[in-house]
Formats: sequence, structure tokens, C-alpha cells
Amino acid sequence: MTKRAKRSTPSDPLSWLTQGNFLFKGLDPSLVMACLSPEQVIREKLFSNRPIYTAFRPGSSLEYLYVVLDGGPVITRSAPLDRVVSLTYPGGCFGMRNLDIGYGQVCRAFPSLVEAYKTTDVAKIPVQTIQHLLDNSQEVRDRYGLLFELREKFQYHLLNCSTYPPQAVAALLRALIYQERSLGNQPDSNGTYLFDLPIDIIARASQLNHRTVEQVLKGMGQAKLIKIDKSSDKSSEGGDWVHVIDPEGLKEVYGSTRDKVSWWPLR
Repeated sequence: MTKRAKRSTPSDPLSWLTQGNFLFKGLDPSLVMACLSPEQVIREKLFSNRPIYTAFRPGSSLEYLYVVLDGGPVITRSAPLDRVVSLTYPGGCFGMRNLDIGYGQVCRAFPSLVEAYKTTDVAKIPVQTIQHLLDNSQEVRDRYGLLFELREKFQYHLLNCSTYPPQAVAALLRALIYQERSLGNQPDSNGTYLFDLPIDIIARASQLNHRTVEQVLKGMGQAKLIKIDKSSDKSSEGGDWVHVIDPEGLKEVYGSTRDKVSWWPLR
């Protein structure tokens, strides 16, 4: 099983938006062009371990919606526990909860750091464009609302991260499966879900130590729920790939109690 191929981004940014991003995919090009010219789309490369912005800062809002083109993931980290509370992969968006329009006007939380975990290519869409699309398209309003819903449901899954390690890791994987399936990004033709998901991210999201995460992933691999493809390639195509090959089996682990996961040795 191979890694996900690097996305090719058309030279025309509007074409990419209407072909490859959840919010814009399949929209009437004339609607998009009416409020967004190619020159208004700002392409940017985000580097790892460099803050993009601090979400939910009191009295502060963003001027752009970020659209992930390639690379990533982009993560949101809470304080003081340094827990990962959101992940955004190519095809998704982030920043909508900090735009002073729509649900962003009433979405409040505690300050959280947003950063690219790995090098990420993004496009920045002006807030005025998003407002115009919301005003003129019910389809965009429905999709935009779903982006907020998915953030809440992602955190709901994390609330179900028990101290039982198999269930904690399964909760994160189920959150990602639900998110990427809802966005239409996955699964592939074989029904497999593929995530660039380093152990560090899993540990921060599930509040487990790295060694425990390694043991859980090993057990899931032996149970043929997942397959690990840890690349030694340090280029943007490399990564720590988790292939979820049995989503239904993983769902059983997610809903399990301590006596139901036979491959986990500790009780």
C-alpha cells in the first residue's frame, strides 16, 4: 500500500478551489469569480513549529479563511495541557471560527495555538469573499455550517478518550474518519483511510505517553485494523502514515470496555 500521492495544484487558484476544496467544490465558477479574482487568492507556505495565529484571542478576528492545498496537518493545541484539539488536512479549511461572520460571531473558546505540524501549502481567502458566498448560496451556507459542526464533533470524539489506551487511540482515529468522510476526502476505492499521523500528535490528542501509543499501534497492526507506513523520506512526500484498513473493527475498539480488546495485554 502506498502513501498518498502529492496533490497537484493547478496554476489557476480558482480552478483548484472549485475542484479540490470542500467549501468550494462543484460551485458555479461564475459565482466564485463574481466575488474572488485570482489575484485575491494569497498562496502561502507554512513551516512547522511556527505559530500561524492564536485562536479565540479576545477581541481579535482573522481577515482570511485558510484553505489547505497540500502537506500538513495543521493542528490546534490547547493550553496548558498542550492537547491537540483539531487537525486539518488537504481539502479542508481552518480559521472559520475566528472570522467575524456567520457562526464565527458567536463561537467562543479559550486561546489556542494554531500551527502547521509539517510544512503546509495554503491559500488565504478574504473574509469578504466568504461573506458574499454565504449571502448568495444556500449550498455554501450548508457546507460552512458543516465545518463548524465537524469541529464540535471532533472534540466530542476526544471527550470519549478514556484512560484505556486502545479506546483512546481509537477515539482519535474515529474522529478523523468521521471528519474526512464528511468532507468527501476519504476513503479510497478500497475503503481504506489514510492519515499522515505522527505518534506525537496521537499522544497529545489522546493524553498518552509515546511508548504507550507505539504499543497500541503495534497491537492494532497485529489485529489487522491498521497498517503503519513510517517513511524515512524527509521530503514533503514523506510522513508517518497510518492506513485504517478495518474501520468497522476500529469502531468496535472505540466502543469497547476493558474486557473486550483481546490484543491489549494490560488490564
